Amino acid sequence: MQVPHPRTGLTFLTREEGLLYRILADAVLVAHLAFIAFVLGGGLLALRWPRLAWLHLPAAIWGALIEFMGWTCPLTPLEHHFLELAGDVPRRGDFIVRVLWPVIYPADLTPVIQNILGGFVIVLNGVIYAAVVTRNR
Repeated sequence: MQVPHPRTGLTFLTREEGLLYRILADAVLVAHLAFIAFVLGGGLLALRWPRLAWLHLPAAIWGALIEFMGWTCPLTPLEHHFLELAGDVPRRGDFIVRVLWPVIYPADLTPVIQNILGGFVIVLNGVIYAAVVTRNR
């Protein structure tokens, strides 16, 4: 039996199926937040576990490139896909624009600010990895 979504009018097979897709969208959102936290602070983990740098450095480079190049993280369309399957209307913009930016800064995200964020990722992790290298000598 098809059940229409109360806001969008889109249908899915059951309420449980819609709930499952909403949970999957939320899981992607949480994974996205965890990835951003890892990009920003994963170098601190490398102070304790130096081998973790092999995972963190590519993640930090990817995070900086996303900001510098104005790309959309692949997790954003995945979240949108699950929201659409759940019958919800996906929010506009990438994860930073939709979720983090309004919490941290009230202004719109511009390319200049994205470059600043990308630079922040590089500088922060550069300082942390200087400490990792110094500590492990």
